[in-house]
This record gives sequence, C-alpha cells and structure tokens, in this order.
Amino acid sequence: MLENLTGRLQGVIKNLRGQARLTEENIADAMREVRMALLEADVALPVVKDFIAAVKARAQGKDVLQSLTPGQAVIEVVNDELIALMGKANEGLNLAAVPPAIILMAGLQGSGKTTTSAKLAKLLKEQKKKVLLASADVYRPAAIEQLKTLAQQLEIECFDSNASQAPLDIATATLDYAKRGYYDVVIFDTAGRLGIDEAMMAEIKALHAYLNPIETLFVVDAMQGQDAINTAKAFGDTLPLTGVILTKLDGDSRGGAALSVRHVTGKPIKYIGVSEKVDGLEPFYPDRMASRILGMGDVLGLIEQAHKNVDMAEAQKLADKVKSGKNFDLDDFKAQMSQMRKMGGMGALMDKMPSQLAGMAAKVNPEDADKSIRRIEGIINSMTPLERRKPELIKATRKKRIADGSGVQVQEVNRLLKQFEETQKMMKMFSKGGMAKMMRSMGGLMGGKLPGMR
Repeated sequence: MLENLTGRLQGVIKNLRGQARLTEENIADAMREVRMALLEADVALPVVKDFIAAVKARAQGKDVLQSLTPGQAVIEVVNDELIALMGKANEGLNLAAVPPAIILMAGLQGSGKTTTSAKLAKLLKEQKKKVLLASADVYRPAAIEQLKTLAQQLEIECFDSNASQAPLDIATATLDYAKRGYYDVVIFDTAGRLGIDEAMMAEIKALHAYLNPIETLFVVDAMQGQDAINTAKAFGDTLPLTGVILTKLDGDSRGGAALSVRHVTGKPIKYIGVSEKVDGLEPFYPDRMASRILGMGDVLGLIEQAHKNVDMAEAQKLADKVKSGKNFDLDDFKAQMSQMRKMGGMGALMDKMPSQLAGMAAKVNPEDADKSIRRIEGIINSMTPLERRKPELIKATRKKRIADGSGVQVQEVNRLLKQFEETQKMMKMFSKGGMAKMMRSMGGLMGGKLPGMR
C-alpha cells in the first residue's frame, strides 16, 4: 500500500537531511518532488495543491528554518499535514440509536460492499453486538446468496430475502424481523451499478428515507484512483454520508484515494480493507497511516494485531524458551510460523513495519513466503514427535519418508532443517544478549530462501 509514495517521500526527506540548513530554495525543490510523488500516487489535484500550500507555509516558518535538524523539522510538518488531510482521530461507528441501529452500505458494483458488510458484521460481533445482515441487491446474480454464504461462515444471521422482492419490501420485512428478534445492529447491503445513474440514486435515496440509518457508509475501491473521488462526491451529493470505507488498499501501490476522499467528501474514513479475508477490515487511524506513508510503520497496529490473533500463553512459553536458550525444537519453530500466519502473513507484517526493517525482507515475496510457511508446517507435521524434539536424528531414510509424507522433494526438507539450525543459532545469540549479531543474521536470513521458494 502506497509503496511508491513512501519511497519518493523518503528520498525527499533524505535529501533535506543532507542540507546544512533549510532555505526557501531547497524547500521549494522538496515541495516539487512531493507534488510529483502525490500525483503519481493518484491523489486528486485540488488535494495536492492544498496540501503543498499548507506544508510550504509551515516549512518556511521561522522555527523550521532556524531548526538545527532540518530533515526532522520537515518530517514533523509533513506528518502533521498528512494527518490533517486524512481527518481527525477515528471515532468509530455511531450506534447511539434505539435498537436496532441501522447501517446502510452504499457504493458502485465491484467496490466490495457485500464482502465489507460481512467483515463489518464480524467486527461488531466481536464487540458483543447482536448483528443481522440483510441484502436488497436484487439485480446482481447471486448477490443475496453471497451475503448469506458469508454470514453462515461467520455464524451471523442473514435475513432471508430473495431477488423477486422489491428493495423497499425487503427493508420493511428486515426492520420488522430485527425488532422482533431484539437485534442491536442491522447492516443493510444495497445494490450497486456499473456506473452512477439516476435510477440507482433514486432507489437508494428511497431506501435511506425509509430506513433512517444512523450510519450511511460509502464503500469505495481504492484502486479506482481519481474515479473513486468522483464517485464519492456523487454519492455524497445524493446521500447524507456519515463515513467512508476504502477497500482493496492491499492491492494498490498508489492508493491516493486514502489521501483524497476525506478532503473531497468532508466525511471521515472509518475503515480500510487490507485483505480479502473475512478479518481483513481495520479501523482507519490517520496518524498511523501518516506514519506508514513516511516509512515509520504502524507499531501500534502490529501490537493490536498480535493481541488479537496470537495465543499469548503460547507466545510467553516460546519467549521463555528463547530467554533460556534451551530446548528450542521444531515444534517451537512451527509455532513461530503459525503465529506469523495468524497475524496475517508476511505481507501484513511488512506493511506495518518501519521501512528500514521491511527493507530487510524486501527480497522475499510475501505471497511466496506465506506459501512457504504452509509448506513448512506440512513438512514438520510429517515428522514424528521424537524427530521434532531431536532434529539431529533426521538422516537420509527419515528425510525421504518425511518428503513423501508432505509431498515435497528431499531438498526442501534439507532447506527446512538448515533454516531451523540458523534460527536456533539466532535464539542462542538472543539468550546471550547478542542482539547486534542477531540482527546481522536476520539480514542474511531474510535474503535467503524458504522451502518452496524459487
């Protein structure tokens, strides 16, 4: 997400750090580079102009110009203005309504409304809310069935609507059912179109008037670039939007919509879609996004991810083993890999790491790494409990049996054992306080290959 923008901005900041002091001239040069970086990231032109003007005005202030650390001073200005551009702190959903609180989902076809509706329901269920999903998308083939299938997977109830019903009739029946069932929240998925048209807008306007939702969320595909902004404005002119959800930020290296959509609509970005998985929806925090754009990572996000997905008892058990420097075996190695996968895999972790650490892993394709993690688990699962505890017992005949059992070549078993040995050495360094040595070893490991990678 936004990798190109991050790289360009880091180049600008690095250049400013090399300056003895800031002048109006080198600030102007830097702003030209920032402007190009933002435009390449598909940020809307009016947004770019306003952002550059705000940064330039502050950067030419007396305090910044006289700063002994010009690079840091400009970073602070850019960071503050990025946060201002993307909005205030995320206040979450407003559910202060007489139950059921209605959330209306709006957007174009293909923006990810249906999947996002299910993801949002999952988040609310985790907050102990009784959630009902409902769909009035009677036009797209199998749209209602898609929502029902997702709801079944998440063990969340979905109202039994069908394509022969009129959207307003579905809305009436859904509200009646939700009130009788004492639901806290109803998430109402609406029909999208391939483009903005009067019939679509009239229909969703009528639905909004009848449902009177406490939240009207506009779901927009970040990969649409400038079109995303134009679409957001059109929906904002028709409906009283309360917030925006940006989807597919994981698949777009430009992602300029994240910087443009609030400025254009005046509505806060409440959530971002970071993967296609049902747990791939995160609250949007402007300060954290600004930090990621500037290459400083999202450490708080990583911590939250760990607390949410990692078995803390198992993590503590592993930490104790590392600290003692003893008995680190292949079961522990497998547990490490499983914990990483639960946190979203290599791609999700790299996206939140500070750029310097992420750069260490840049040679490893996240998708290949995630496949390799699954393959490692398969290889270790083919070993006996004794072999996992004492890998030194694994010789030629055992390697052949393990390879056959896991459906891989013997060479991949050898690579896994080699990688385990390297990790074991790192653990011993860590237990002895050899942090610097461990970091150097990590650099070598990250550049190496995991089993199954080309």
